[in-house]
Amino acid sequence: MVNTSRAEFQHPRFAQAYIRASELADRRGAYEHRRRLLAGLQGRVIEIGAGNGRNFPHYPPAVTEVVAVEPDDTLRAHAAEQARSAPVPVSVVPGHAGALPAGDGTMDAAVVSLVLCSVPEQRSALAEIVRVLAPGGRLHFYEHVRSPRRPIALLQDLITPAWHRAADGCHPNRDTLAEIERAGFEVAWIDRFPFAPNPPVPPLTHILGAAVLKR
Repeated sequence: MVNTSRAEFQHPRFAQAYIRASELADRRGAYEHRRRLLAGLQGRVIEIGAGNGRNFPHYPPAVTEVVAVEPDDTLRAHAAEQARSAPVPVSVVPGHAGALPAGDGTMDAAVVSLVLCSVPEQRSALAEIVRVLAPGGRLHFYEHVRSPRRPIALLQDLITPAWHRAADGCHPNRDTLAEIERAGFEVAWIDRFPFAPNPPVPPLTHILGAAVLKR
């Protein structure tokens, strides 16, 4: 567990820009990505970094409860509004990936959607996910990651310091899949594809899939 103050996650200007960007991304294809991300979920689900709630309409009926964790006050307010029309019960709560507001082994599944790129410490965030999941729990993930092409990956390394400052802590060069597997998950399925959610930013490698906790 990482003892990080929620005050460190308050960036209202970036939040407003993110809301606009997420709407454009959905029109360019992210809407379908979100639908695929959440397909097959059931039981109690914790969504980490729920943002402005763009995933909520896609939760399937087998989900009995969603605990949607979002540290940013601006985004959380928008998520709470989205939760009112969600097809399943959604509770939007303050919190962050390093200290999830859930008990040990109380969740059937976890969802991360374009959030592991920007958490301060991926390993700590994934350790928290492992903590709250029941044995055999599922992790559904949708993330942009380090390019498999070495020249592009090296360029991502070069631009990461500036990108990190401009994009509210985002790292374009993280090998997120390797960290998911290192945390104790076995990948059930994965799709890897280029996607440009917000031109003129060029296409970034994205991964979409699900993994099962091996305990």
